[in-house]
Amino acid sequence: MTADTAATHRLLAAGEPDPVEVRNLGAGSRFLLACDHAGRRIPRALGDLGLPESELARHIAWDIGAAGVARGLADRLAAPLVAQVYSRLVIDCNRHPRVPGSMPEVSELTEIPGNRAIHPEQRRARHDEIFRPYHDTLVAELDRRAQAGAATLLVAVHSFTPVFKGVARPWHVGVLYNRNRRLAEIMMALFEAEGDLVVGDNEPYAVGDETDYTIPVHGEQRGIDHVELEIRQDLVADEAGQQAWAERLTRLLSEAAARLG
Repeated sequence: MTADTAATHRLLAAGEPDPVEVRNLGAGSRFLLACDHAGRRIPRALGDLGLPESELARHIAWDIGAAGVARGLADRLAAPLVAQVYSRLVIDCNRHPRVPGSMPEVSELTEIPGNRAIHPEQRRARHDEIFRPYHDTLVAELDRRAQAGAATLLVAVHSFTPVFKGVARPWHVGVLYNRNRRLAEIMMALFEAEGDLVVGDNEPYAVGDETDYTIPVHGEQRGIDHVELEIRQDLVADEAGQQAWAERLTRLLSEAAARLG
């Protein structure tokens, strides 16, 4: 790709927000928090992707409430947080760029007109300007911690819609994992001991190499303990719910870390 071509297909214009929101980078907490679907911004160059605002406010565009929970958790744990502020409809930062779900043409039952027949250089721009900076920031923080000999517990914070394709989901929180169950099993036990939660064991999703990116790449490939937490969106749709869950997760994750030793 020539410099002229790169300029022609540049995605983010001057003055648009950086794709990566960071908090407490370099902090000494054992935890590192990632929020793959924190925001729902769409670059000006893409307009509205052919969607009305009612669709862009839904779960198909972002993980409702997840950013508020992650920020509150980062502040309480004094832990680093890396969050991605552009919509998952532009590029999903928890999908490998090679899979169709990376830039979906359909999300749940909604067609995404702006994702049809994307020019290859436009795909590259979405990857280079949003996906790569986000994951490069996670890599840099993980590398810094490894070089310092600091132990890391990677926690990916997500949320899920209460109803998907017409099917209600009963879980209040889901604990997701793949090959390494250590932290997930402790968190499931702690959630269940709360007495007021329906806990999903790899529900409403299971982590996989094709369906996820952050946990397989930054957790499993590095051999560090990790967990992906999914909170039902009606529980964290407002600030009160987000702060309540941040308080709960601070307490339970701290206990989980103590049990891991």
